[in-house]
Amino acid sequence: MRDFYPKIEPFRSEFLKVSAIHTLYLEQVGNPDGVPVVFLHGGPGGGISPDHRRYFDPQYYRVVLFDQRGCGRSQPFAELRDNTTWDLVADIEKIRKHLGIERWYVFGGSWGSTLALAYGVTHPDRVLGLILRGIFLCRSWEIQWFYQEGASRIFPEQWEIYWSHIPESERQDMVSAYYRRLTSSNQQEQLAAAKIWSQWEMATSTLLPNPKMVEEMDDPQRAVPFARIECHYFMNRAFFPDDGFLLREAARTLKDHWVRIIQGRYDIVCPAVSAWELHRALPRSELIIVPDAGHSAQEPGIRSALIETMDQLKNVTR
Repeated sequence: MRDFYPKIEPFRSEFLKVSAIHTLYLEQVGNPDGVPVVFLHGGPGGGISPDHRRYFDPQYYRVVLFDQRGCGRSQPFAELRDNTTWDLVADIEKIRKHLGIERWYVFGGSWGSTLALAYGVTHPDRVLGLILRGIFLCRSWEIQWFYQEGASRIFPEQWEIYWSHIPESERQDMVSAYYRRLTSSNQQEQLAAAKIWSQWEMATSTLLPNPKMVEEMDDPQRAVPFARIECHYFMNRAFFPDDGFLLREAARTLKDHWVRIIQGRYDIVCPAVSAWELHRALPRSELIIVPDAGHSAQEPGIRSALIETMDQLKNVTR
């Protein structure tokens, strides 16, 4: 089992204005002359953390990390205006050009895998390869499974907290019900919904309970952007034209790219069938099923597989 590289500080951090409204926090770690990798965090709305820097050999890789619109240190906080998948794809390109990078590896998990694929199908010529974890294609059934009925049957005690926060008259569409509260002008109502939404996801993200992950979502700075931005994207089906868009376009534009997919067998948030379908659609992809893991990148087997993948890529001739 591989574990994180030692803690590391950025060699450069900055704020990059990407629109009239949004300014992104951006940092780089590792070797300024190394092989470039862009790290795409989950959520949407999750933000980056210091541990996200540690999947990569700092002597070999130049790692670019940023907080997507509305979350982490990016501004404005929890902003939904001009915040779509295609805005984020454009932001990634702006960052690449700003840093003078020709091509890079794209590394993303959960929502980060969705965004990595959206970027890849839009700019396949800028992608050296994709490292994807916990595949989420943002299809209607995937959202229904986790937020309406499906995961509820596996985690009934956590589901009851999430379910009971919404009056019975609104429970036929839980995402819409939470969206109304997460966009309310009543800050107390917004915060209460944000904590419950976020803690439902954290409670179901690991094979074994991880109370620390749930407790972290008591912090409004984490819970509010995470819940508001996630719900905003799910209400809009990630701004894709149809449910089959991402899989169809990946099969068309990324069929010759190197792709490694790492998936927890017991991932309840993003069931393994999506990883399997993506693998089947991409002839050059490799699928690693971690047999004793759920969804979170904090699962030891998933963390190990991600680090091992990046170490193996050091021997690949580009």
